[in-house]
Amino acid sequence: MKIDLTETNSSKINASLVQARRDIGTPAIGMVLTLVIVTDEENAYDALKSANDASREHPSRIVVVIKRVSRSPRSRRDARLDAEVRVGTDSGTGETVVLRLHGELVDHAQSVVLPLLLPDAPVVVWWPEGAPQDLAGDPLGALGQRRITDTYSAEDPIEALGSRAAAYAPGDTDLSWTRITPWRSMLAAALDQQTHSVSSATVEGEDDNPSCELLAMWLADRLGVPVKRTSSAGPGLTAVRLETKDGEIVLDRADGALATLCMPGQPDRAVALKRRDTAELLAEELRRLDPDNTYEASLKFGVARLAPAAGQTPAPAKPAPAKAEAPAKAEAPASKPAPAKPAKKAAAK
Repeated sequence: MKIDLTETNSSKINASLVQARRDIGTPAIGMVLTLVIVTDEENAYDALKSANDASREHPSRIVVVIKRVSRSPRSRRDARLDAEVRVGTDSGTGETVVLRLHGELVDHAQSVVLPLLLPDAPVVVWWPEGAPQDLAGDPLGALGQRRITDTYSAEDPIEALGSRAAAYAPGDTDLSWTRITPWRSMLAAALDQQTHSVSSATVEGEDDNPSCELLAMWLADRLGVPVKRTSSAGPGLTAVRLETKDGEIVLDRADGALATLCMPGQPDRAVALKRRDTAELLAEELRRLDPDNTYEASLKFGVARLAPAAGQTPAPAKPAPAKAEAPAKAEAPASKPAPAKPAKKAAAK
């Protein structure tokens, strides 16, 4: 069931939700949380589809906030709120409110969303793309106990990891971190079967994939050993190699679906390690509403502290300042013809 509301307000939206539940015969509210999705028109469909799929495990009220860009000065001054209410089969197992904010109302989205939150229920805020620098300091982010982003969608994912670490607040999380949960579980189980400690590690994956950096930082933080980050053709994270006295522990996933676990003294084993879609990742994050201390420690470890890969210099860009200074130094001897002039005068004498 869908209800379109034009130039409306939060009070009318709440009344429409109550009326819609009565019309379909489910007046009781059986939802466990409010999921606020902050997105744009381009990504709204995919984000809402993933949220609806995740709501089958976590029945929730989904509030989609779409900030419409005003094209003229007059439209930027006019504040208007359009809404779409979805209940029943059109909204998974919960209910959905799609808000389109126009004009000056774009800067006051929190005042529109606040009356629509479920009473006495947790609030989770999700930015599929375009997340702010400071999640907890954002007006909408301040409404949530959990704040979900995805650095994989950032223009520079590695730089985004640094920004997330600098502005981290308890409750922040990242779908790039959620993607490596099966990898962390498999590696932890493998290490439980080893008697010797790990001396070094290598993480292989495609470039600009923050999940690879997060896994490398997690290993470096938890094991206290140097961890190298190397590039591969992908897809995504492809292999992890752990060096021990007994030999090398290798978890290799070349095709993005099935991985091979190789351990010293044991036969190779095939393990399911498929790449999960956004709905599965979101459902996992909604299972916990407390701060993720392991994610915090791994994120704050820092990409710069990872060991350089074999055959790579730690900082190839560092010679650049020396090259920049080289012309200046080269000009110094060239600009010393002064001593030559007295020599010529002496010769003339």
